[in-house]
Amino acid sequence: MQNQNMSDIIEAYIKKILTSEEQVEIRRNEMAVRFNCVPSQINYVINTRFTEQHGYLVESKRGGGGYIRIMKVKFLDEAEFIDEMVRMVGDHICERDAYVIVQNLYNKKVISKREGNLILSVMDKQWLQTFGTDEDVVRAQLLTKLLKSLRYEV
Repeated sequence: MQNQNMSDIIEAYIKKILTSEEQVEIRRNEMAVRFNCVPSQINYVINTRFTEQHGYLVESKRGGGGYIRIMKVKFLDEAEFIDEMVRMVGDHICERDAYVIVQNLYNKKVISKREGNLILSVMDKQWLQTFGTDEDVVRAQLLTKLLKSLRYEV
């Protein structure tokens, strides 16, 4: 029960900071000292209570100057449409189908013409073939990452 209470306290502390700031940058070890707990407790709280589904984006950098950055995000109204596009991409997608998805995003005014052209530039068959792996798989991974980043506004 002690761990659950500690998790609630850590969560409340981070959320309190996020009420007045757009993001919070923490150091796991410093937080562990502050709350007199093990660093893995901080990881647990972040991994279970500050997820994308809860409306947060988490970035981390390892090493001596490492940090964990937590940002509150606002989901856009088009999130369901974008989720459907992600499902359509799947594990691999050809250049033509990727173009159709980008065109749909543009038609629905989710992205601008310039953003669409930028996305298409990294979906290009000739450019992706330079990686020496299955271009359709790489294209799907890139497009999925781009689509997921469109779901929210930081």
